[in-house]
Amino acid sequence: MSKNGIVSSLSGLSARTFLAYHHMMDDDAAEFIAALLHSSTVTHFMHLSTDSYSAHKALRKYYDKIIDLTDDFAEAYQGRYNKIKAYPEEFHMSKDPVKYLKTMQQFVDESRDDLPQDSEIQNIIDEISQLIDSTLYRLKFLD
Repeated sequence: MSKNGIVSSLSGLSARTFLAYHHMMDDDAAEFIAALLHSSTVTHFMHLSTDSYSAHKALRKYYDKIIDLTDDFAEAYQGRYNKIKAYPEEFHMSKDPVKYLKTMQQFVDESRDDLPQDSEIQNIIDEISQLIDSTLYRLKFLD
């Protein structure tokens, strides 16, 4: 049986439909990875420009950790599915750390359903959500 025949019989979909679905899933994963990596740069700029010591520390913790978590997600995704070959090229700047991280929080929450549901991948997404939540706590309530 050919690879496409195995794929088709396992998924209940035609090989073409199955491959199109995985291409779309790769695009969603690429967008997720790009947004998280961009968030490191954006929060690093915020870290350098803030006058608040607590924001300075909270943002540093975020941009240091988000890179490793994003790398973990990308490697787990690619090990389980496909190597991602193309990433979005857009980049957006922001000045308000709380507003920006709330936007990232919403993005991660909304992206979760479009990403693979494998427990090891969802666990990394949980860690990313926790990092965003704890950074928001530090920014809003610690001086």
